Amino acid sequence: MAPAITLAAEAPKLSAANTGFMLICSALVLIMTPGLAFFYGGMVRVKSTLNMLMMSFISMGIVTILWVLYGFSLAFGEHNSLIGWNSHWFGLSDIGLTQLWPGYTIPIFVFMVFQMMFAIITPALISGALADRVKFSAWALFVALWVTIVYVPVAHWVWGADGWAFKLGVIDFAGGTAVHINAGAAALGVILVIGKRVGFKKDPMRPHSLPLVMLGAGLLWFGWFGFNAGSWLGNDDGVGALMFVNTQVATGAAMLAWLAYEKIRHGAFTTLGAASGAVAGLVAITPSGGAVSPLGAIAVGAIAGVACAAAVGLKFKFGYDDSLDVVGVHMVGGIIGSLLIGFFATGKGQSTATGVFYGDHTWTQLWKQCAGVGAVLAYSLIVSAVLAFLLDKTIGMRVTEDEEISGIDQAEHAESAYDFSGTGGGVIGSAAHSSALAAATQTKKVDA
Repeated sequence: MAPAITLAAEAPKLSAANTGFMLICSALVLIMTPGLAFFYGGMVRVKSTLNMLMMSFISMGIVTILWVLYGFSLAFGEHNSLIGWNSHWFGLSDIGLTQLWPGYTIPIFVFMVFQMMFAIITPALISGALADRVKFSAWALFVALWVTIVYVPVAHWVWGADGWAFKLGVIDFAGGTAVHINAGAAALGVILVIGKRVGFKKDPMRPHSLPLVMLGAGLLWFGWFGFNAGSWLGNDDGVGALMFVNTQVATGAAMLAWLAYEKIRHGAFTTLGAASGAVAGLVAITPSGGAVSPLGAIAVGAIAGVACAAAVGLKFKFGYDDSLDVVGVHMVGGIIGSLLIGFFATGKGQSTATGVFYGDHTWTQLWKQCAGVGAVLAYSLIVSAVLAFLLDKTIGMRVTEDEEISGIDQAEHAESAYDFSGTGGGVIGSAAHSSALAAATQTKKVDA
């Protein structure tokens, strides 16, 4: 009998459906950065609103250019387990229009731009911890250096084909380590160097616009579906759909859990708590959503909601001024979501790896997750602190105390978020003024 003929596996072909899907997901991830700007912008005082918006928006410019020039090549080129390189990707100068990302059905350009959006939002996340007190020029330089020295290597470790964490088997579906722990640890490192805001723990520093916070949270929630489901780079086998479902489920569970904790601890259901709880759930499900079931997603979200709600108060206990709770939500939420994979992974999602509750009695996956979490946290914390220290000793990281007190918007941008100087004129304004004056006069008569 003639020997059997084994045919080579058919090479992937460009899929118009997956390409379109990924371009839409890329746009969804990009809208998360303006959403983050609104989320943070509403949480600060009026005098810092524009600066907070700009700290996110400037990342969209700086990181885009750096990613095209060398960031993508260093993060995803194959070189060694610590850093990548591909000279053909430098400046995106030698990539064919239909050249596919290896093993997938989408062009390299599509994968590149999808990952660019991740690189943009990650340093923007850090900005929330530094509200009210950082020079805009120093922040812009920090973003450029941090993306180059911290984000790019960590992205290679976690997602690069020859990255050490990827080869070890650390699961991070969409950025629990590379994005959220990375940004949260960096935030902690920087604030330990630059110090507290003037009046921390003494003056009221309440959010000036909770509707703006809720709008930002809604945009983040909406964009996060592209962030998470798109990270499977296609929509052929149902894993992306599982991630989409788990993203919604965990976010809802975390919001409810945060509100329950808040009611029990402080006696009220706050809008800020609802928004923060939703973000905590989104953070925690980001690394784990492709590995757990929807029931597991409920557990991940609920645990993250309570843990992050408790963690945000630690800054008052330990004395570090994490202005908008980047450490408490993103670092803690990222750690929880990453480690819970070691307990709740079913082996029926993105891989066959299972957690302790699904048969991994040797805790193998949990130890892998611990290795990834620990390495990223330590590297980002230390290097970010060193970067902040060097910038502070050279060009200075902080505005002056007088500028901080009077308002960083005017000091750094020569603008204010809300200009009321032109209000009160015209017929409506005059009528309103007359009504107020009449009411005041009537009150005086009654008192008399």
